[in-house]
Amino acid sequence: MSYDEAVTTPAVAADLGWALGAVFRGYLRAADRVLSGLPGGPRGFQVLTTAIEGEQCSQQTLAHRLGIDKTVMTYLIDDLERSGLVERKPDPADRRARLLFATDAGRARHAETAEELRQAEEWVLSPLSAAERDTLRDLLRKLATWQDDGTHSACAVVQDAAARLHDGEVC
Repeated sequence: MSYDEAVTTPAVAADLGWALGAVFRGYLRAADRVLSGLPGGPRGFQVLTTAIEGEQCSQQTLAHRLGIDKTVMTYLIDDLERSGLVERKPDPADRRARLLFATDAGRARHAETAEELRQAEEWVLSPLSAAERDTLRDLLRKLATWQDDGTHSACAVVQDAAARLHDGEVC
């Protein structure tokens, strides 16, 4: 095992939780610098990404998919809409529901932010070769989507970890 003795000890370096936490904290610091100016931060970016992908669904469905409380989702979309990044339109199949669409400004902001996030990811993963980065992403995606009971969406896991980090539970 290779590790920096100035950073940790052999026993800690062998702990999966320590390694995941260290990488996650590095990613949070890098991503926070990129997403801090976007309404809703990481959640806002996820909503904007979904609106751009063109998979139109109701706010309620989107909230469920991203693991965001329905009320929080309403305020989040309100903020994105006030910023001119998204717009709501009536669902032709259900007049009670509203569909979310990215505006041209939203698409431009998303492209800019996505590139900055890609650069932040590259910095976090810079000790790895390109092949190792791809392998790591594939393995993490597999683990993140492995949950089959629907209660551990990727968004919910990240939100829980971030809340613990900010509350001092994770060091």
